[in-house]
Amino acid sequence: MALNKVLLIGNLTRDPELRYIPNGTAVADFGMAVNRQYLDRGGEKKTDTCFVDVVAWGKQAEFCDKYLTKGSLVFVEGRLRLESWEGPQGEKRSKHRVVAERVQALDSKQKEPKAAPPDEREGGPPPEPDSQPPEGLEDVPF
Repeated sequence: MALNKVLLIGNLTRDPELRYIPNGTAVADFGMAVNRQYLDRGGEKKTDTCFVDVVAWGKQAEFCDKYLTKGSLVFVEGRLRLESWEGPQGEKRSKHRVVAERVQALDSKQKEPKAAPPDEREGGPPPEPDSQPPEGLEDVPF
């Protein structure tokens, strides 16, 4: 049996970046800072910060774009995904990213939704995507 589950609570390090893939599915990318506090051997309080890249799809992506901003406190439930690519000089690169299955705002006050871009307010088509998601993620069912 295999288990790939990630639960995070932290603050956004940047505003979500929303785009749409050719089939019309929304994709939002954002970063999170997750802090862990502990006491060192001398009894001094220390903080360790882990920076995590997150991608959300579909309605979750649209929720993130509409309601979350840099600094928002959020709970993210998802799974880890290893992404690999070649760098500019042909070197192999990779990093882990969390694919969000659930994103929940935890801020105590209700944030005002961001204003929709003019095309969205007028019922126009979604903006053209500026890049493709990693292979196989177009069909993620959430």
